[in-house]
Amino acid sequence: MWVWTAATLVVVAVAVLAWRGSDAAATSSTTAAPPATPAGTPAAALTAAWSVDTGGPATASVVESDRVVVPAADGVAMVDPATGEEAWHYTRSGARLCGATAVDGVVVVLFSTGGRCDELTALRATTGERVWYRSVGFRADATLTSTDRIVLATSPTGLATVDPLGNNIRWHHAADAGCRLVDATAGTTGVALLQRCADGGLQAQLLDGFDGTLTWSRPLGTGTGTARLAGADGVVGVVDGDQLLALRAPDGGTLQTLPLPADDGTAPLQTSAGGTALLWARGTLTAVDTTTGAAAWSVPAVGLPATPDGKQAGTSVVVPEDGAFVTRDLLTGTELGRSTAPAVPVGARTAVVGPVVVVGTTGERAAFS
Repeated sequence: MWVWTAATLVVVAVAVLAWRGSDAAATSSTTAAPPATPAGTPAAALTAAWSVDTGGPATASVVESDRVVVPAADGVAMVDPATGEEAWHYTRSGARLCGATAVDGVVVVLFSTGGRCDELTALRATTGERVWYRSVGFRADATLTSTDRIVLATSPTGLATVDPLGNNIRWHHAADAGCRLVDATAGTTGVALLQRCADGGLQAQLLDGFDGTLTWSRPLGTGTGTARLAGADGVVGVVDGDQLLALRAPDGGTLQTLPLPADDGTAPLQTSAGGTALLWARGTLTAVDTTTGAAAWSVPAVGLPATPDGKQAGTSVVVPEDGAFVTRDLLTGTELGRSTAPAVPVGARTAVVGPVVVVGTTGERAAFS
């Protein structure tokens, strides 16, 4: 009996130690009831409601399913846009968050549990419940972006896309021989990339978002060391030196070339609504017709505007400007309304959730109401 008891205690002790060192013990996951849809519109005078510094990798996702995405070094939280109070979180103390993105009602997180970024998990944005999980073998420097029905994992040597509502990897794409990826992003036009090759040449390419086939490839000369993508929504936007190129989605031809002031260290941003591409770079927002390339209007701005229902067609956008959020006609830029606000962060993406305006930068989330 004593031998049996001792053996049992040993087994229990080993099990406890194993659990303490396991992924399960290192994971903290909470859930919440779905949020109520907020009613109302932003007031004429807004005040700072709350702000929080973010940690870990930057994510372009700011709001999903009426909740604010807040990334951290070890996971992600979703908070209430009006109060900043946490609704749910998913963190892993024994892992590093490589990337996070939110699309189609889910938040997709990529973790590294060792050398590589090797685990993908999708969580329901409204409740925090796990939708799917899968192991992957991405590089340690992989990052995530997304667009409707596509999650893109990017590293200097290649790309992979994942179905956000399933756990299957659709396709892989390796950088061309002798080349390394400078930048890549997913948008309404497909998956755009910049690559620099051994001869010093810079190339822009556009891939079909669902099967990975090459739509077009074009050289951009030697470019500069700071060349990067603004986005791939409506047009492919490329910032290189002191100019912003808007490249046509079907064939990569130059639709528009916009002069830029000196580099101020801010990253270019891009979105679209209907047939209008909205490009923000170095303090100026420009609306470009995606068919003709005409610059319909341009205004000083501190970040990217909010568009109706994400990227759906609409008649107006909310532009973050110095000291205000200004509602402008999508086609003409005419001011339709104004909500004053203090200290709007520079380089932010903007979203409107009922009466609350939320902005997100690489290191901060803030709300005004």
